[in-house]
Amino acid sequence: MLIQPVVLSGGSGTRLWPLSREKYPKQLLPLIGADSLLQATVRRVEGIADCELAPPMVVCNEDYRFVIAEQLRLMGKPGTIVLEPTGRNTAPALTLAALAASRNAADPILLVMPADHVITDVAAFQSVVRQGAEFADGGAVVTFGITPEAPETGYGYIQSGAVYAAQTEARLIARFVEKPDLATAQAYLKEGSYLWNSGLFMMRASVWLAAMAACRPDILKACQDAWALGSADGDFVRVGKEAFAACPSDSIDYAVMERIAKQAGSSGDKVTALPNGVVIPLTAGWSDVGAWDALWQVLPKDASGNVAQGDVLLQDCRDTLALSEGRLIACVGVSDLVVVETADAVLVAHKDKTQDVKKIVDSLKREGRSESSIHRKVFRPWGSYDGVDAGERFQVKRIVVKPSGILSLQMHHHRAEHWIVVSGTAKITRGEETFLLSENESTFIPLGTTHRLENPGRVPLEMIEVQSGSYLGEDDIVRFEDVYGR
Repeated sequence: MLIQPVVLSGGSGTRLWPLSREKYPKQLLPLIGADSLLQATVRRVEGIADCELAPPMVVCNEDYRFVIAEQLRLMGKPGTIVLEPTGRNTAPALTLAALAASRNAADPILLVMPADHVITDVAAFQSVVRQGAEFADGGAVVTFGITPEAPETGYGYIQSGAVYAAQTEARLIARFVEKPDLATAQAYLKEGSYLWNSGLFMMRASVWLAAMAACRPDILKACQDAWALGSADGDFVRVGKEAFAACPSDSIDYAVMERIAKQAGSSGDKVTALPNGVVIPLTAGWSDVGAWDALWQVLPKDASGNVAQGDVLLQDCRDTLALSEGRLIACVGVSDLVVVETADAVLVAHKDKTQDVKKIVDSLKREGRSESSIHRKVFRPWGSYDGVDAGERFQVKRIVVKPSGILSLQMHHHRAEHWIVVSGTAKITRGEETFLLSENESTFIPLGTTHRLENPGRVPLEMIEVQSGSYLGEDDIVRFEDVYGR
C-alpha cells in the first residue's frame, strides 16, 4: 500500500524562544541531534515494513519555504511543498494536502505528522503506523494516542472506547477532551482509558475529503477554490491567495474528529455517515517539545540531571538545561534552571515556569522589537546574513552566499554599501558594469545604484558588508529581478 507522508509545519514555537522565532521556528532547528525536527519527522517514516512511501509532502507558511526546500534537498528527499498564503489551522492544511495527494486520480493513505514532535523509539512508531495503515486502508480515520506517563495538564486527551479489531489494541474513539486541570488529569490517569492526543493521523485522501464534505463543507469549498486557482512554482505548489484567505480556520480535531467521536457514541439513525474513528496506543518516547522543560526531559543528561550544549561550564548544578550558541555560559550552585544564549538574547527561567516564556515574546511584539520574530542571523534562499554591529547611520553584516546563489538585482534609496570579500569569489553587477572580486578585494555601491551579488564558484562566498546612510531597514530594497520570485 502507498503511504503519503504529510508534514504540517505551521507552528511558531514561541515557548522555545530565544532559539525558536516566528520567522525561524522550532521545527527548523536541530534541537535533538544533527537533524532539524522537520528532517527527523521525514526520516522516521523510512523503512515501514511492506509499505511504499511517496516523496514527503510539507504544508507550510510561505516564510519557511526556502529553508524547508533546502533541508529536504540536504536529505536527498525532494518532495512537494504546499504553501499556505496565511495560517488557517490544521484542518484546511490537511485538506490542501489531500487535494494535492489526489492528483492524477491517486488515493494514497495520508500519514499526517506535525513537524515539531520528537519520537525516540522509531521502531515502535513504525510498528504502530504499519498497523494503522491497515485500518486506514479499510476506510477508518486513525489517530495515535500517547500512553500517559503522568497527569499532564498541557495536553488534550482521547478516551478510547470499544474494541475495533480483535487481537489488537485499536479502539473506537469515545471522545476528545480539552486540556484538563490537575485533578481531572489524575482521574484520567487512574481510570486508564485516556491517552494523550498526539496530533498524528492516518486516513485515505478520499476519506478525509468526504469527511470534510460532511462536517465542514465551507472549509472544503474554500480549499477547492484555492487549489483550482493554484500553480506550481519550482519546488512549491501555490494556492489562490484570496480564496484561501476566505477559508474558515479550524483544527482537525474540532472540524472532524470530535464529530466522528460523537457519532460513534450516539444512538438512533445517523443523518450523515462518517468513517470510524480509531485510536491506537503509542509508546515510543513521544514529546511535542512544547517548552524548555519538555526539551530537557528528552535530551541526554549527566549524573546530576543536567543538559549542557555548546560552550557551557556547570559547577554544583542539578537538573539544569544550559544551551549556548556562542558565548560561554557558567552556572554555579543552581538547580531546575533553563539558561539559553543566542547572539542577541539570553533567557533565564525556572523549569516550572517555561510555559510563561510566551509572555516574554508577547511583550517583545508589543514593543515592536525584532527579537520576537527573527534571529540576528537571517536565512535567505541564497544563503544567510548576520548582523555583526550597528550604530547611528551604519550597519555591518557578515554575508554568506551559497555556490550558485544569486541575490536579487536591486537598489536602495537611503544607503550605500561597501563589500569586502573574505573568501570565495564574488560576481558583482554595479550599474552597467559586471566584474569579479576575490579574497581581500572590495568595492563600493553608491546610493541609488542598481546592483547584484552572485557566487559563481563551487565554495561558499563570505563577505563583510558595511552599510551607511539615513535609513538601514530591510524594507529599503527595490527589486528589479529575483530568481526566487520574491
